[in-house]
Amino acid sequence: MVIALCLLIGIIAGVMGGLFGIGGGIVIVPMLIAMFGFSQLKAQGTSLVALLAPVGLLGLMNYVRSENADLAKGAWIAGGFIVGAFLGSKIAVGLDDLLMRRLFAGFLVAVAVYLFFLKK
Repeated sequence: MVIALCLLIGIIAGVMGGLFGIGGGIVIVPMLIAMFGFSQLKAQGTSLVALLAPVGLLGLMNYVRSENADLAKGAWIAGGFIVGAFLGSKIAVGLDDLLMRRLFAGFLVAVAVYLFFLKK
């Protein structure tokens, strides 16, 4: 079940990445907090595993050293992200620019409202 949830997070983040060019901070971090009860720091560290390991290796090392990254979950999310990014980009290239901008803005507002009222 954990692997399925990780893949789901990755696919959703991938679709959002393919649609809007976003992923880690705006999609994966809030989902890790909601689905696994991660702290903000652990969610950020695990997001780096999934997205930025080659680029953000030095930052990731600090999260790993402080035990604020789940390497296995981050790797599974990365696998789902690959599939989701492909699917999201296929959708995005067929949509009108104005519609895309409005969808993106609506998504950002929804995430902001969710994080504002989150009580964890």
